[in-house]
Amino acid sequence: MIQGTLFDSSITLSELSSHLWEAANILRGSPVDRTDWKSYILPLLFFKRICDVWDEERQKMIEEYGEHFADEHRFQIPEGSHWQEVRDAATNVGTVLQDALRNIEVANQKHLYGVFGDAQWTNKEKLSDEMLKDLIEHFSGLNLTNKRVHNDVMGDAYEYLIKKFADTTKNKAGEFYTPRSVVHLMVDMLDPQEGETVYDPACGTGGMLLAAVAHVRNKGGDARTFFGKLHGQEKNLTTASTARMNLFLHEVEDFVIERGDTLRNPVFTNPDTGGLAQFDVVIANPPFSLEKWGREVWETDPWGRAFAGLPTDSSGDFAWVQHMVKSMAKPHGRMAVVLPQGALFRSGVEGQIRRTLLEMDMIEAVIGLAPNLFYGTGLAACILVLRQRKAQARAGKVLIIDASTLFRKGRAQNFLEPEHAAEILRWYEEFTDVEDRARVVSLEEIEQEGWTLNISRYVLPPIGADIPPLDEAIASFKDALVQCREAEEHLHQVMLEGGWLE
Repeated sequence: MIQGTLFDSSITLSELSSHLWEAANILRGSPVDRTDWKSYILPLLFFKRICDVWDEERQKMIEEYGEHFADEHRFQIPEGSHWQEVRDAATNVGTVLQDALRNIEVANQKHLYGVFGDAQWTNKEKLSDEMLKDLIEHFSGLNLTNKRVHNDVMGDAYEYLIKKFADTTKNKAGEFYTPRSVVHLMVDMLDPQEGETVYDPACGTGGMLLAAVAHVRNKGGDARTFFGKLHGQEKNLTTASTARMNLFLHEVEDFVIERGDTLRNPVFTNPDTGGLAQFDVVIANPPFSLEKWGREVWETDPWGRAFAGLPTDSSGDFAWVQHMVKSMAKPHGRMAVVLPQGALFRSGVEGQIRRTLLEMDMIEAVIGLAPNLFYGTGLAACILVLRQRKAQARAGKVLIIDASTLFRKGRAQNFLEPEHAAEILRWYEEFTDVEDRARVVSLEEIEQEGWTLNISRYVLPPIGADIPPLDEAIASFKDALVQCREAEEHLHQVMLEGGWLE
């Protein structure tokens, strides 16, 4: 039965988000590293949601059919595995919880197997019974039934938590989180349609797949036509589990998220053709310049992904690009990928691969973004858009956009605002020259430039565009000075404690 609820009426996104983030505060000061918080908090949220909806469904059936009815639920909760039964456990709470989660996964193998991840619930050195009970009691204060929390609110709150965890982990967040404004820009450029297949080979927490669903819904389409057509692969088990929970909580059920190393062992293949499975829309933000990415496998790659060249061990950027190209359906497949801007002009084998893709006339657009938009790197990134077959008017041409000045400056990170993304999208759709911003460049001109896609070779910002206003420059200087002094004080303290100073 549902009990211990905090709110008696519908819960707003603000109320729910605030309450959920307080769960993270319970873990502050615990031995659990903040990079692992999401491994504990997100499964508890999903577990509570499943149980509350199960109770709600049961109560509704009792009201309609009486005590004797066929007990039907979206997800099955085996005996002994309900939230309240875990809440009632007096000792060994982690063991009781872990058993409940695994039993639910086994009872719902088609949809939920492995969805709760691999958190160390039974490790009392990390999470004592007392702290775990505090977490459970905190979540027990939420009524997460459909009546109280609409799926849109639930999904948005979940995304809020993922974003907050990214904010707290910073350098490691780039492994699983892409700024949503960048995600929506990429999806809008690819314009997925009802019934098309969508694939993300480095899917993280599933944000790009969800954005494709949202894109269709926002255009008045029926997102249910995506059922069975959303595919993602993710190397990290916890992140893959988070992606699956994320999709479920956004009311997307029929999808395939697989765990695995895409470059070494792609999961989505076509046994009929002996090649990779092919998709209408392929989209990804893979790890930047990944080292030791699997070159040894690609030397005899059965999928023929090194068709334009075999990248070196030092950077897997163009391994991802070639994998995605081989995953595009013909003739209308298209893709968008985030890369470090160095991929646009580095020479050697990368220059050879870039030249081959240009000669195949697949590269449609290059968008240079502002620096420091992504977690874990201050580098300026870019978006490459490729198509199996360009529109006739775009054949033999590449649109090169310099969007490096479109951002809102933050203290530790810059932000691409929705209005910035809308302007970039307009330039892409119009596919024409924009003074100081964009140029349509012929393949002949690119060849003359040595097949580089270095944005500054084709688009130059207006003189002085990179000089900030005086008040911003002064503020940045003061901020940098404060950070410098804080670093000096910290270093001094470390040296004192280490005995290097008296």
